[in-house]
Amino acid sequence: MATTHPLQQPARAAAVAPVAAGGRSATPFTTQVNRSIVAAMIVVSLITLGLFAVTGFNRLVQQTQESALRIAQTVAQTPGVRAGAEEESRRERPSTDAELVAGTLDDYAREVEDRTGALFVVITDDTGRRLAHPRPDEIGDPVSTSPDAALRGEETVSWERGTLGDSARAKVPVYGLDSPGTVVGEVSVGLPPTEVWSTVLADAVPVVLSTALALAVGGLLARFITRRLREKTLGLQPEELLALVHDQQAVLQGVDDGVVGLSGDDVVTVCNDRAAALLGLDDPVGHRVEEAIGHAGVLARIEAVRSVTPPAPPLVVDGRLVYVDVHEVRRVGRLLGRVVIVRDVTAVEDLSRRLTAVGTLAGALREQRHEFANRIHVVTGLVRAGDTAEALDYLDRIGEHGPVRFPIANAGLVREPYLQAFLGAKALEAERQGVTLRIGPDADVSGSLLHPEDVTTVLGNLVDNGIAAAVASERTPRWVEVEALRHGDELHVSVMDSGDGAAADPLTPGERPASAPGPGETDAAGPAHGHGIGLRLSAEVARRHGGELRLAMGRTERHGAVFVARLERQFEEEDGR
Repeated sequence: MATTHPLQQPARAAAVAPVAAGGRSATPFTTQVNRSIVAAMIVVSLITLGLFAVTGFNRLVQQTQESALRIAQTVAQTPGVRAGAEEESRRERPSTDAELVAGTLDDYAREVEDRTGALFVVITDDTGRRLAHPRPDEIGDPVSTSPDAALRGEETVSWERGTLGDSARAKVPVYGLDSPGTVVGEVSVGLPPTEVWSTVLADAVPVVLSTALALAVGGLLARFITRRLREKTLGLQPEELLALVHDQQAVLQGVDDGVVGLSGDDVVTVCNDRAAALLGLDDPVGHRVEEAIGHAGVLARIEAVRSVTPPAPPLVVDGRLVYVDVHEVRRVGRLLGRVVIVRDVTAVEDLSRRLTAVGTLAGALREQRHEFANRIHVVTGLVRAGDTAEALDYLDRIGEHGPVRFPIANAGLVREPYLQAFLGAKALEAERQGVTLRIGPDADVSGSLLHPEDVTTVLGNLVDNGIAAAVASERTPRWVEVEALRHGDELHVSVMDSGDGAAADPLTPGERPASAPGPGETDAAGPAHGHGIGLRLSAEVARRHGGELRLAMGRTERHGAVFVARLERQFEEEDGR
């Protein structure tokens, strides 16, 4: 069933929308991003317009100054201007203002102003005295700006303020007509600033329009970016994402279960330490699931998440029993990926099997106690009746058949009380299934076990598998034979059955699938020998006691599989045999 993983749900309790000063909610992050992008574009556009205005103004001022210079050069080279300035410069007595106003130089200067649109065209003699000026009352006066550079023969351009206001002006020397190498005056031409500003504004219109269009397009792009950002973050704000990261790390590393997160294209995005330890993963984040997880059973479980409806059986991974649950993660109907939960149930399964063994042993002891009570009553009755010989004969028969009438042959060879009672109880279970449980003729166990629960766990699993193998086989009669032998502080056990045997060793990695077979499948060790879970747990118990559990023989014509186990430190050294 598809579910939404809790890590993907907004952590509303920990990541409530931040509250700004005054109790008002802060602006959403996506809105801030949108406004920041638009503001940045406006600033860039203003800077661009400013740079354009400055550079354009400077360029136009330079062009205007060059135009003024060309006009001034043209005027200064006119023969009439040269002759008039030369004549006035040679006069011993300068002309009066009225004579200058009535002269031809002022008329020519006004004509040039009209043709070129200049603000002024001023002509001076070699002393800087005005010979022509737009204002007649100023003719005959010295110029307002220094004529020294031009009178020295230099041409200059500048932006200056004079009696007619600001202007882009050019000053050039006037050379005499009869003496070409002598400066006899200057020509000063000024162009009005309105020409510059009108040109700047005219050139700025397309730039402003293109900037406005760029801002409009940028605003649409900013809106698209913020929309995509909301889609990518599932509508969550950065504060919520930060809280989710904190919660995720706390949950992932704080739980005892393994968690592996997969994206929609099956790339590992999350893996906590517990999952890496249980599945034997090494830096899986960023790799595809089939590259990161090498266990075939786990991969099959992940791939079958859509079709597995009943609880899936556990898997055996690196000697541990684990449950693998896979859940699809969806939000707003969109598949975001899958979450794999790995639970280690080895300890629980081990405890369950131990409890089963203890329960079997307790049942056997109850039957043994009941049987002992009955026999004591018989002996007591015979003694009170004076039938001493009959009582002794009865006790002799009890010694031959063992303390309890369990349906098990050679029970007296196993004198250890826990093992004797446990095997007797298993014999009763086997008898109910049509299987005979017997003790081999070479069995010999005395003393008292130090760890009876562990021993009965290992032996009980082997006996249960043997009974299942005998029941599943077509061979008759059906039987299971147990050999138990004490050697010092060690206990050696072998279990042989009449089943069809094991095709491969279920305890050897690589010779059988590591996962448990599904319904209807056959285990490599044969369907009667389980899924290898109990065997692996029993092998782990044997290893904890310095011993081992292995398949000694797969099958023969006379019997099925033979499993042997060795457990060390099970008896006290001084315990008599």
